[in-house]
Amino acid sequence: MPNDPQRPLRHQLIKLLQGSDAHLQFKDAVAHLEATLRGRRVAPLPHSAWELLEHMRIAQWDILEFSRNPRHKSPAFPKGYWPQSPAPPDARAWQTSIRAFQTDLKAMIALIKDPAHNLYEPFAYGQGQTLLREALVLADHNAYHLGQFVQLRRLLGAWE
Repeated sequence: MPNDPQRPLRHQLIKLLQGSDAHLQFKDAVAHLEATLRGRRVAPLPHSAWELLEHMRIAQWDILEFSRNPRHKSPAFPKGYWPQSPAPPDARAWQTSIRAFQTDLKAMIALIKDPAHNLYEPFAYGQGQTLLREALVLADHNAYHLGQFVQLRRLLGAWE
């Protein structure tokens, strides 16, 4: 990226997506949550930790795929963006979802980092969307739900 005029913006977008400065890192929000708490809902919040994790994973995957695949079809909204159960189906599902989220985040960052992808150029297959817009939507969406995640953990007594 040495001669890329979009380099400073790419750098800021990556920091925003990774969770730095004033933003919580994903890994910190999901770390060390007891398995018995992952499917619990606590009033007044409408979602469990599992529901939030899966929703974030699915939405991020959708944004990534839309950004790199002109043939991508998004899930039905809103049902396709949420798991069917408040609890993970088994102990491995939690870790699998975390790994998939992290893998897709790295892929989105790689897309943003690549100077071959103009941040401002509308996708030929979209309705005016750009990689910049998709990166900002993803960062905003993740930050919003990470905030909910921390609030839920506080109500569960599982946040330091």
